[in-house]
Amino acid sequence: MQTVFFFRKANAPWHHSIEELFDTIIAALPVRVQYSRYVMKQNSQGLWKRVYNTIDSAFHQGEVNHITGDVHYIAVFMKKSKTILTIHDLRILSMGAGLRRAVLKFFWFTMPAMRVRYITVISEFIKQELIRETGIKAEKILVVYDCISSDIKQCPREFTASGPVILQIGTTPNKNLQRVIPALEGLDVTLVIIGKLTDEQTLLLEKHRIRYENFYNLPYNEVLDHYRNADIVLFASLYEGFGLPILEANAIGRPVITGNNTSLPEVAGEAALVIDVESIDAIREAVTQLIKDDSLRAGLIQKGFENVKRFQPEAIGRQFAGIYEQIVKK
Repeated sequence: MQTVFFFRKANAPWHHSIEELFDTIIAALPVRVQYSRYVMKQNSQGLWKRVYNTIDSAFHQGEVNHITGDVHYIAVFMKKSKTILTIHDLRILSMGAGLRRAVLKFFWFTMPAMRVRYITVISEFIKQELIRETGIKAEKILVVYDCISSDIKQCPREFTASGPVILQIGTTPNKNLQRVIPALEGLDVTLVIIGKLTDEQTLLLEKHRIRYENFYNLPYNEVLDHYRNADIVLFASLYEGFGLPILEANAIGRPVITGNNTSLPEVAGEAALVIDVESIDAIREAVTQLIKDDSLRAGLIQKGFENVKRFQPEAIGRQFAGIYEQIVKK
């Protein structure tokens, strides 16, 4: 069974999350799945580059075609019965309103959904959101979770009782720094932030007198180093299609604080301190609680090691192989 994986052309060296995910999945596929990769020749910017990608992709189809994300629109000329599309989230719809939003919804979700055999989504939350936005039938949408990288290993670390390191992944508006920063005011912690800060965020850090370090455009192995050097991972996001930082922290062995919203409880299970991330007081209380409570930290770390077993690459690879087989048989 020959499967072609279709990838976007990355816009920047750090624009790699989908690629890293599917590289891990592909490496874990059963040997009966033969595959090749096809990367778009054009960036997904502007009408004509997208038209080129759509036409070009149609000439590189296989026995099974898997659109790995972002470039959903290339499904238009694919063989419907042989094509599977993975949708990671619907955040693009927040980038517009009125006519712009309607156009985005049609070309990124509604039309591609009509032109593929199956859609896979990375959480039950995204499945329900997709159904609500587009009316796609539930039986066409399959939940296949993201997997954890096989490069991540347990890395024990003695907790830093005085001035612990709090790791924050992401600086986009949904990552909730606007609440995380005031929540940490007056606490003896160092906030390590992965992602480029805006001027407004920098001013907010200074206003609340937060001791912090900022890193961005890092290769993945350096991001993992920051997990290893952290005492607590704070992932108080307002919107996540999946929430991979929870699992990265679980796998390395760090206690996690995350939200009771979107996909986060689904991914975290019992392996995180789950809070109302719209409450500054709740964020502060959770950080303080983890700093003070040794047994709570230890318990969350052990639950984290159990939690990541649900997201191993081999299990996810088998799920995808089963879907490919269904496509080939029909």
